[in-house]
Amino acid sequence: MEHAQERAARNGADTATDGPGGGPEGARIALELLVHGVGGTTPQDMLDDPRTVRITGDDTAAVFRRTEDVDAELRPDDYRGKPVPEAYVWCNLTSGNSARALWLLLLPFMVVNLAHWMRPTARDRDRTVRCYGLLVRLAGLTLTVLLVAAACEVALDLTAWQCAGTPACAERHSWLGFLSPAVSDGGWWSRPGRRLALAAVVPAALTGLLWYLSRRTWSAYESQQPMSREPEPEEESGRTSLGRPGFWYGRRLVARLRAAHTAAGLLTVAAAVGSAAARFDRRPGGPALLDILGWLLDAAIVAGAAVVVWVVCRRGRSENRLDQELDEHLVRRLPVAALLLLALALVYAGWERPGWQSAGRLPGDPTFGAIAFLQGLLVIVLAVVAHVLHRTSPDPRAAMRGLGGPAVVMLASALGGVMSGGVAQRVADWLDGTGTSMAGPPALLTWQASVIPPLLVLLLLLCGWLAWRAWQLRRTELGTVELDYAGEPQDTARTRRIASTRAMATLTDRAPLFVAVTAAATLLLGAGALVGALTTDETPSAAADETYAFVHGAAETAQALGSWLIGVGFILFVTWGRRAYKDASARRTIGILWDVGTFWPRAAHPFAPPCYAERAVPDLTWRMATWTRAEDGRRLVISGHSQGSVLAAAAAWQLTPADRKRVALLTYGSPLERLYGRWFPAHFGPAALSSLHAEVDCWRNLYRLTDPIGGPVRLPGDCGPGVDRQALKDPLAYGRTPEHPLPAPILGHSDYQADPAFAEERERLLGRLRPQVPPQRPQAAADS
Repeated sequence: MEHAQERAARNGADTATDGPGGGPEGARIALELLVHGVGGTTPQDMLDDPRTVRITGDDTAAVFRRTEDVDAELRPDDYRGKPVPEAYVWCNLTSGNSARALWLLLLPFMVVNLAHWMRPTARDRDRTVRCYGLLVRLAGLTLTVLLVAAACEVALDLTAWQCAGTPACAERHSWLGFLSPAVSDGGWWSRPGRRLALAAVVPAALTGLLWYLSRRTWSAYESQQPMSREPEPEEESGRTSLGRPGFWYGRRLVARLRAAHTAAGLLTVAAAVGSAAARFDRRPGGPALLDILGWLLDAAIVAGAAVVVWVVCRRGRSENRLDQELDEHLVRRLPVAALLLLALALVYAGWERPGWQSAGRLPGDPTFGAIAFLQGLLVIVLAVVAHVLHRTSPDPRAAMRGLGGPAVVMLASALGGVMSGGVAQRVADWLDGTGTSMAGPPALLTWQASVIPPLLVLLLLLCGWLAWRAWQLRRTELGTVELDYAGEPQDTARTRRIASTRAMATLTDRAPLFVAVTAAATLLLGAGALVGALTTDETPSAAADETYAFVHGAAETAQALGSWLIGVGFILFVTWGRRAYKDASARRTIGILWDVGTFWPRAAHPFAPPCYAERAVPDLTWRMATWTRAEDGRRLVISGHSQGSVLAAAAAWQLTPADRKRVALLTYGSPLERLYGRWFPAHFGPAALSSLHAEVDCWRNLYRLTDPIGGPVRLPGDCGPGVDRQALKDPLAYGRTPEHPLPAPILGHSDYQADPAFAEERERLLGRLRPQVPPQRPQAAADS
């Protein structure tokens, strides 16, 4: 393999000077660069040949050729009228080794990071755009605090404070015996403060693990530098920011946010440990020295929190240039300072305090209540900002009229709350087998669990309505299918199957309605849960104990059902993660989710799963640029399926204008407009796609009505030659034909290359590309 790579590189270098590829024959050689979509595939399947060779790249992402095409540049006559096929395989970026199944735990962070990129299109609103990014980053910070606070609730409150302080609970769990005053007969570790200090290792270790994963994944995935070039004026063409030189290299921001979030997690642990001890010291007649130390520690923690918020607010992304600077002092000193404060808090809490006993629960309700209130407030303010941005440049196709970002932030907060509450509820049930010896988790977590059943009822009603609408559309499609296959012997079952597939494919376009209803209901029900918990400080069933029997029964049912649903959901979540850890096919399913969720750089949350596009887009850009900049005037068709079409478009935007004119784009099953254009209008809106159409040599797009993901690009007619081909027939044949003696399958989102239209469009693009291209400008050559 290495020998083949060296031979291909040597052949390419010879061709670029005065080799056989430098003459008129060499000018005709073309390259077809295939980019697969979600779920991934193998180079053998992409190139339709069992013998393939990796010509560049590594085990994570690489470009492959057929063995017979390795030295294609030396034999241009053999490729007259046909391209040299290459396959870029990037599936290991999202579904590689088993450890990546643990990324499921980072789901809320990934979702809130998506919201950063969902802002509406806006012109001349730089301050408002910066405010939008700031609010999303603050929402991401609250999720980190919520996760660490949940870990503190489990380790400090439920385990070290309540269970170890209750003789019945400690006797049931012998591994807690050395922490129990009754079981250990007043042992050294049985003091409440020392128990809390020891238990604080768990949330502190979790914070350290998140820091380590963020730093390690950045080095493995996102440290590839894009090609260096000068930025292009956006105002002249309305181009997207995806074409900016520094868009796919966010080293500085990720490092700053990583330091801030790590410090926030450590400070949360320090506050949880120190506040319990300080509350005891501030009782009448408490030790004056420890009381003063408690106030000083609280002041230091508040100051540290203020610095963290300042760091998160101070700086956003730098995209206009390749920013290779690093705030080394901040990145190193802020987490270290927070770690020192945590150490001081542990020493302070572990000091000998005669008469201190653990009773009830730690003061967790105000903490979780403050986080929930702040998240709801951020969502409301973010919705106002998004509405202002949308009004400056309305896009009728934008999802939820530009409010997709705030809705997704609300869903991320709900996911974080459910995961945190689920863990706390399950641990409490496990520790307190009788359900009577412990006070249990904060009341707010129980209230939040109790609103899950009514939310699910609402969503089930919505799903029923959507199913009814799909059934109505299916009835309409029955007639359309008969017209599309006119003259064929009618098969009622076949027609219904095709019509049903088309109707189900349209449900993707209903996603904004589903997200809007879910987010709005979650916000209202969450507000009700917060008010109920703070005003009663009791569980819903206890709060409704003296009301009408119907109300009390409903509250008790919702509380029990909500707790059960959270338990089942948590078990399913862990089971899915465990299965994905062992099963490669399950990891591939998770990888499909990450293909969409981790396309975007980490701009709002540094602990989100890594962005594979920060590796894939530079890979594609380098390959396209080095091919098109050869002196023999080479041509290139980049062919992207599904998510591969998004990567292809992003890589084309990263090329210089001269390079883009040497490239033709073929997309099929593409979500560029249907998903990305609607949910990310500022980056894939009509203006951005129109500029891409104008700047590449030509662009053609294939789609099917049975495809739930891909769709038309919908560019207006004044953008030049049409992009969208008429919707492809699916299935290719209604009944048995000489070409299809067996029933043709309904392909939906897969196997576009099996359609004859694919070869037709590829030949059309190759024919449009000029056989001779003038030499590059000196600046473009220097950039290479």
